[in-house]
Amino acid sequence: MLSTRVIAAVAGAALASGALSASAQPEYIIIDLGVVDPGDAFSQGVGISPSGVAVGRSLGASNAGFTWTLSGGLVQLDNLPGRTFHQANGANSAGQAVGTATTTVFGSAPLPVIWNGTTSSQLALPAGEGAGRAWDINNNGVAVGSVGGGVTQFASYWDTNGHNTITATTAGGAYMVEAYDINDAGQIVGHGIDPNNLARNVALMYDLTTGVLEEVPALAGDNGGIAFGLSESGVVTGSSSFNQSGGLAFAWDTTNDGLTEIPLPPAASSASGRGANSSGWVVGNAGGQFAVPWLFDGTDTYSIQELIDPNSGWDLAMNTSSSALGISEDGTIVGTGLINGQTHAYAAVLVPAPASATLLATGGLFAARRRRK
Repeated sequence: MLSTRVIAAVAGAALASGALSASAQPEYIIIDLGVVDPGDAFSQGVGISPSGVAVGRSLGASNAGFTWTLSGGLVQLDNLPGRTFHQANGANSAGQAVGTATTTVFGSAPLPVIWNGTTSSQLALPAGEGAGRAWDINNNGVAVGSVGGGVTQFASYWDTNGHNTITATTAGGAYMVEAYDINDAGQIVGHGIDPNNLARNVALMYDLTTGVLEEVPALAGDNGGIAFGLSESGVVTGSSSFNQSGGLAFAWDTTNDGLTEIPLPPAASSASGRGANSSGWVVGNAGGQFAVPWLFDGTDTYSIQELIDPNSGWDLAMNTSSSALGISEDGTIVGTGLINGQTHAYAAVLVPAPASATLLATGGLFAARRRRK
């Protein structure tokens, strides 16, 4: 097994190399993030910050949210008084994480939580509201999510002034009900409602600087969708659909208004993009007989199972629990899979081409060598 120091060096080489290349099939070292407490039954990886802070939850004895870094490992986050179940959904580079605290594992009675270091506190809710969720936080300390529920649910953000409701509407009257991701430029993505056509989901982007809310374009033949992920460079990903039927993953580059339909991985009939980085790499989940976590490198879509050591003990292809929910700037992927029959969070660290060749020559890390196109 490779040491953490070697893995960190490999990850550092990937980051130092700049923009990620799509010239050859990527290769990954997969790391078991484990559980917070030995009495926990399983863990789930929910996402990762651009700088590589992974987040998720561990269920059982602790029911705690966690953060993870390659250098520091798994860190338990304190539970919020009055709530049993906790999940960290997003983090920044300043030691802050945000998420939800609930009364059941299924998310009942959610409260938005912020962790400064490991210390938890509730994010403010407007007067009369008793429910909220926090999904992400940027390096400026601005968190995004929603408050309320049902017809009273609205997308929100929290800054130094406290809670703010996103009240802007599009030219067609659509409004945002959930904000999932925010970058340092103040772009926020999520989904909303079109009062003129309640049958469709509306993928939306809000700009904190301009106050403008706009629709994320749908793929040809579709009329809406959901935007889940956003890179620092403005690449948006999510699911495009027609009146909430079906769903295909997309990548929308806001810098050139370029919209890409992401090819489905093998054995899949639908897909949703969940995270993107500034190199245009996207990860997400596909549906078919099993859940299929995948990576799109700007050219090709791969099942993540085919990018890791086939003798690793991980099953990311033959079950319904696996996922890929976030990707960092250096290409590290975070999600959930089965390791020796146990459901655990994982981090998959990209091996850059020169490092991969060296590792193959010296340690035989992967059973199959890089396949050139």
